[in-house]
Amino acid sequence: MEYKVKIGVSNHHVHLTKETYEKLFDEPLEKDRDLSQIGEFASNRFVTLVNENNQIDHVRVVGPLRSYNQVEISKSEAVSLKINPPIRRSGDLKDASSITIVGPKGSVTVNACVIAQRHIHMNFKDLEKYGVKDNQEVNVRIDNTERKGTLIANIKASDNGVLEMHIDRDEANAFLLSNQDEVTFIV
Repeated sequence: MEYKVKIGVSNHHVHLTKETYEKLFDEPLEKDRDLSQIGEFASNRFVTLVNENNQIDHVRVVGPLRSYNQVEISKSEAVSLKINPPIRRSGDLKDASSITIVGPKGSVTVNACVIAQRHIHMNFKDLEKYGVKDNQEVNVRIDNTERKGTLIANIKASDNGVLEMHIDRDEANAFLLSNQDEVTFIV
């Protein structure tokens, strides 16, 4: 079976714990705008990612605060930083690269830098509707741009998941995709 899914292009960002956030900022975390996934928001706070080779400025803090720190960058940014973070599902920080997060109040060095695994968000009712399981791999066909191709994405189910495929900026650029473009996933 084939189903349409909209694309969400993910830029670099960080998820922080309350403890880490308080080391970086004096002000409370405030929402700038809601994101597509229910309960997630782009905050009005930004950090700089630093290592001995380079830095990435103006990296958004995504809320709400979490129980773990996670820094998500693209492969091209990793090359610029001269690090090799693993591709991981959210929350899986095994072998994550070390990075220093700098805020207006201070800095923290964490082993939390990853490249996000491309995934399709769904809620648990969607799993039944589409006949898939959480973390299942599905093929995704891109045939609506000049750069056609097929990718593999993992299903990411949560209570409040909203159907959307998340890819990073490198992948979007490679396939000439933008936010809200539709692709087809195949079960």
